[in-house]
Amino acid sequence: MQSASEFATALQGDATQPHVLEEAGFGECDLAVVAIGSNIESSMMATANCKELGIPSVVAKATSELHGKILRRIGADSVIYPDRDSAHRLARAIVNHNAVDFLEVSEGYSIAEIDVPPDTVGKSLAESDFRKTTGLLVLCVRRVNEDPGKPRSLLTPQPTEVLKADDKLIVFGETKRLDAFTTT
Repeated sequence: MQSASEFATALQGDATQPHVLEEAGFGECDLAVVAIGSNIESSMMATANCKELGIPSVVAKATSELHGKILRRIGADSVIYPDRDSAHRLARAIVNHNAVDFLEVSEGYSIAEIDVPPDTVGKSLAESDFRKTTGLLVLCVRRVNEDPGKPRSLLTPQPTEVLKADDKLIVFGETKRLDAFTTT
């Protein structure tokens, strides 16, 4: 497998000027990322210029729903909202005190890193009946390494895996179930 660095080139220039993109060879790109957020007009111009050059896939950063809607109308194939997404993750981290980290995978489904529930410590996954009682699937267990200078080790859990108090569980499930579980 080849690394992304073998395919990607980052360039800096005034993307609102079509000739700058053309001279830089953007017409030969398969994908362009327009990461201009603070100047909506420049973001729209750069996106339109990339599409005009025939770039098959243009990903653009938006600062609002309206900005995103306009970017889509002028040709952006994908629109991302990093500020909004970061705010949502921060809000979830504050509200869901049991969740260490939270990532919405798609509408209504998320992955979260959570602390091991106290009532499951010392029990195997099968004994705790974790999936049946929570509706959440344990994808992996992050366990403190024997050497404190090393990062946590990652385990693919078996039903016989006994949970420890300082373990972290990476779980997947319906966002409403994760919210209910992590706010209790």
